Order: sequence, then C-alpha cells, then structure tokens
Amino acid sequence: MVGTTFFGDFDLASAAIWMFWLFFAALVYYLQTENMREGYPLQDDDGNKAQNQGPFPVPADKTFLLREGGKLALPSGQRGDRTDLALERTSRSAGSPFEPTGDPMADGVGPAAWAPRQDIPELDAHGHAKIKPLSMLADFKVFAGRDPRGLAVEAGDGEIVGRIVDMWVDVPEAMVRYLTLDLNPEGTGQLRLVPINMCRIKENRVVVRSLYGHNFPGIPTLKRGDQVTKLEEEKVCAYYAGGTLYASAARLGPKL
Repeated sequence: MVGTTFFGDFDLASAAIWMFWLFFAALVYYLQTENMREGYPLQDDDGNKAQNQGPFPVPADKTFLLREGGKLALPSGQRGDRTDLALERTSRSAGSPFEPTGDPMADGVGPAAWAPRQDIPELDAHGHAKIKPLSMLADFKVFAGRDPRGLAVEAGDGEIVGRIVDMWVDVPEAMVRYLTLDLNPEGTGQLRLVPINMCRIKENRVVVRSLYGHNFPGIPTLKRGDQVTKLEEEKVCAYYAGGTLYASAARLGPKL
C-alpha cells in the first residue's frame, strides 16, 4: 500500500519542500548567470578587471542567429565598451568624476556619450528599413500639424543656421523621427539630421535650443542619403543631447 509498505516512514511533505528549494536555487543561479551575458566581467574606473566579480561565474557562450544575417556570441562576442574615451579622473580616489580632455561633443563623452550599436538600419517586420525620407515615400503625406519643410532653423543663440528640406518617417509607426536640415541657404547639400524631439516647430521657424550656431557643422553625417543606421542615430541624438551642457562654456557653470 502506497505510504505504508512502499515508502515506509519516508516523509513526502519534507521531500516536496526540499525539491522546491532545490528547484528555486537552480532557477536563481540560471537567471543570474543569464543576466551576466552583457556587462561582465566587471571593470574598475581604469578599465581593469575588477576584483569583486560576484559569487556567480560568467556563463558559457551562447550563439544567437541574427535576423539580418550573421551570428552574435555572448558573452565573449560582446561589442564591448568604448575604450578610446577622451576623459580623465579629477582625483585618484575610486569613483571620482571624470572630465573631458578635448571637445566632448566631438568625442562623444558625458551627456554626449553614445553606445556602439550596430552600423545597420533598424528593420521592420518585413526586413525593410524602418526610417526613410518622406521624399522617397509616395504613399505618405503631411495631413495634420505644421509642415516644417521650407522653414528656417534657429539655434539656441538666435542664429539662423539653415532650413528644413525633408522629414524622416518611421514607416511602421507612421511617425516623423527626424527633420533634414540644409546648412547652406543655397541648397548645396550640407545636410544634417535634427531629432524631432529636440526641436520645436513654430509658425515661421524651427527652434533647436540645445545647439548654438557654431555647433551645427559638427553634427555627425550619414553614409547614405536614403537610410540611417542605428549607430548613426545614436551619435546624432547624443550630439544634440550633449549640446544641452556643452554647446557653450556659459552652460557649464552651476545655476541656482
């Protein structure tokens, strides 16, 4: 009879709770190691391997098949952090703040920092580039709000730096992501992107407060005029964000 002759004095309730705790411990171990596929091994402020790596080991490589082709192995195949940063510590103490050693907006540090994303366009569910110029989309048109094309662009210092000549649309979302700025009033093709969330479209002009007039020529450019890669998006948006602090030396001081 089950529980009398087969198990004898074996405690099924105790076995069940111990099996649960063993399963729970294995689950915690698995989730923690899977969480370490990016960002490990830990590094100190100088880029050296940190002494305290935690109680869990770095997991073995797992190979992922990418939709756009190719493979990515983690953790050994990580793109890794940028190591060429133009920064220096303000003191020898660990955790001290870093200061830029050059042009922070050009070097991509501080508020202007960018991550090394893949240098390929973001794709939609059909494998096509998501973000495209409006001038190349025959099925899209502006039917609400102000059309910024043809409007002058005013920088944060009041300087007129060019005019808007096109817009970039996220096709699946049917949303404008960027504006195309021509820095030359004669339209000679000195084009730069303006993130739509970093500008304000007014009745007679487009205002970009984060950058001053002399900053616009330094905006990262695109390799192709018909697509923008994820890395290019990262650098362009970081440049505008960095201008909030670095566009002028007057912005570096504290404000009370």
